[in-house]
Amino acid sequence: MNPAALELALKKQRLQIHGETLRGDFARHAGGLRPAFAGADLAVDAAHWLRAHPQIVVATTVALLVAKPSRVWRWGRRAFVGWQAWRKVRDFIDQRRPLR
Repeated sequence: MNPAALELALKKQRLQIHGETLRGDFARHAGGLRPAFAGADLAVDAAHWLRAHPQIVVATTVALLVAKPSRVWRWGRRAFVGWQAWRKVRDFIDQRRPLR
């Protein structure tokens, strides 16, 4: 093997070792994101299920609107107000959280 090819092979090996180290560091540092990824996976699975079963979603919506439309609207308003309140609280906490 000529010296240039040997040097390239050594450089390739050093880069591969460095890449393994970086992947290990990333896996260790990204461990805190695991719950967020699990939640995202759950949301994606739910979206796939809803896409595969639209008749259940439509039937449930129609049943709720026929049974008690006022109750559905009342709970919808409560859910919307709760969601808005949660967003404001989360933004408030995020603004006061010290930067790392």
